[in-house]
Amino acid sequence: MAVGELAGRIALVAGATRGAGRAIAVRLGAAGATVYVTGRTTRARISEVGRATETIEETAELVTAAGGEGIAVPADHLEVAEVRAVVERIDRERGRLDVLVNDVWGGEHLIEFGRKMWETDLARGLRMLELGVRSHIITSSCALPLLVRNRGGLVVEMTDGTAESNAGYRDNFYYDLAKTAPNRMAFALGEELRDAGCTAVSLTPGFLRSEQMLDHFDVREENWRDAIAQDPHFAISESPVFVGRAVAALAADPAKERWSGRSLSSGQLAKEYGFDDVDGSRPDCSAYISEVALGGKDASAELYR
Repeated sequence: MAVGELAGRIALVAGATRGAGRAIAVRLGAAGATVYVTGRTTRARISEVGRATETIEETAELVTAAGGEGIAVPADHLEVAEVRAVVERIDRERGRLDVLVNDVWGGEHLIEFGRKMWETDLARGLRMLELGVRSHIITSSCALPLLVRNRGGLVVEMTDGTAESNAGYRDNFYYDLAKTAPNRMAFALGEELRDAGCTAVSLTPGFLRSEQMLDHFDVREENWRDAIAQDPHFAISESPVFVGRAVAALAADPAKERWSGRSLSSGQLAKEYGFDDVDGSRPDCSAYISEVALGGKDASAELYR
């Protein structure tokens, strides 16, 4: 997209400490937007995720370095007063909100795959729902009154899996609910935002090479292909920049209302808007998972890039 295409736009990326949230914030900044980035991990405090290597201050600096204006605001999106304070600050300083990205999560450490619902620790399960569902509801409730003041606003509910791919069970009762809910939230908000001329979608990246995932495989972005030996499906993985470009393209699209209420993927939007990942490829993770990983088709991941 053209540099400065989002100049004058104000965005709030909730959960911008790392991964998709950070990349989305940076790509919005690269297109000229002012981006308020929130999260629980700062240079002075670490969240329950337990990673001190990424902070919201660093994200804000990356946004500014990319060409936008990054503003870090510490906030726990389960605390209504803190979220309201963020929105009030945006209103006071800018008077508008054009893009809201709900990327709050941070529940990977709670997932116990392979356990039945009644075998799963209830406190861990409920915490997943707080992080993946309740936080999104609180954020939208507080931020949407500001967003709907102007037509053309965009809400992006970040999740893991489209409505179609989430139709199968996610191997954990609570994780299944936490990642299915944002798709339905986007559908419902699409209905409710229509009269205001605003758009709501849910969006999933593919197999994301987040900082946390790279650490899991003990690789870096520069040598990520070394991890394919550990997990062959990692060959279809994508950098966080890919989904960041997807959100920036959506935000700049004057006809984005046609997507409202829908569940989208980064690969799908890459085909629509013509952007690539950082290596020049265009991974279609959804098709690969459906046809190869789950469907049993004998095909290389390279055919889906």
